[in-house]
Amino acid sequence: MDRRALLGLAAVAAASASPVHASSGKSGGGAPADSYIRLPIVTASVMRANGQRGVFSVEAGVDVQDPALRLRASQSAPRLRAAFNTAVQRFALGLRPGQAPNVDQLSRDLQAAANTVMGRPGATVLLGTVMAV
Repeated sequence: MDRRALLGLAAVAAASASPVHASSGKSGGGAPADSYIRLPIVTASVMRANGQRGVFSVEAGVDVQDPALRLRASQSAPRLRAAFNTAVQRFALGLRPGQAPNVDQLSRDLQAAANTVMGRPGATVLLGTVMAV
């Protein structure tokens, strides 16, 4: 089992067991667990400062509050993965060797890809780790 998924389940279990969560009916400031759709890590090839090839990896997912759009997003997960792969590869091609990635630009590119796949805004892209090694 993926350690991140296990830690996420432990955090959700601890939050649901807290008395504040049970009395208020709301989570502690985060999005409900059922509105988040986690996508696999997207990778692309980059050139490192020493001239060797490196790997650029991005963890991303979408948070969709609208139930109808969430169903469409879960059914369109393969299309979202393909669009995110294309966006990350294009972004990685624009990186100069040794340059730090501009996460703001990457998030805008991924959000535009998600909006295109979904057909309308409403699916918010959430970034995890963005790393160039």
